[in-house]
Amino acid sequence: MTEHADYTDHHGPEGPAIRGTVVVVPGRGETRETYTRLGRRLAADAYRVRVVDAVHLDADDPAGSLTRFGAQVAEAVAGTAGPDGVARPVVLVGADTGAVAVAALLGSGESAAADAVVLAGLPARTAASAAWDDELDVRTFCPAHRSTLTGDSGFRRGALDEAVPEALLTAAYESEAEVPALILTGDADPLADRDALTRTAKSHPRARLSIVRDAHHDVLNDMQHRSVAAEIVTFLEALRNELVPLVTVESTAW
Repeated sequence: MTEHADYTDHHGPEGPAIRGTVVVVPGRGETRETYTRLGRRLAADAYRVRVVDAVHLDADDPAGSLTRFGAQVAEAVAGTAGPDGVARPVVLVGADTGAVAVAALLGSGESAAADAVVLAGLPARTAASAAWDDELDVRTFCPAHRSTLTGDSGFRRGALDEAVPEALLTAAYESEAEVPALILTGDADPLADRDALTRTAKSHPRARLSIVRDAHHDVLNDMQHRSVAAEIVTFLEALRNELVPLVTVESTAW
């Protein structure tokens, strides 16, 4: 892992060829440290992982927010280039407002940097209690993740109480970007709008909606983080195979 003023990089083991590039965009209150565990896990599977700072969505300037975010993403992706260029596919992974920004950006047609997206914990038009204990319960029941959030001096407590700009939220849910999308949500996430997510997935030309049992809002970092990471890797590997799954179940008793 290497730190920079604007991003955190996770490098895979020496030897295997890089299988693609993943740029992770945190959500409200989160820092790059929030995604250390996920970054290391994806990097271990030979993906180049770069975690950027959380995006600022300005309700008074939603279009400007997207333009600035697009420039941030383009710079982050370009900066991962090796001797043979940027390793593709390039996948943007957004959480909470990071997912809003990614979906809205791709829907606007302003960015061609991504070959696919993962949208995790897309929020609804509701907010969480600003009380810290309540916010932790909304976010996660994973003891390790709760400890990470509590011990991170840069993490902004109460951030889930901040409203998401309506224009960008609408743009995210109505996005019909052509790139493949994996949408992840926990069935115990009080901030999720399952009906809206279902409509978005059905209207998207190439989307998969995966529901994580008993997971809360921080679906990438909750108790089921191993299975969620496996779902993401399965998606990444399918991308390299023209979205054809490499493993199918022919017969099962469970």
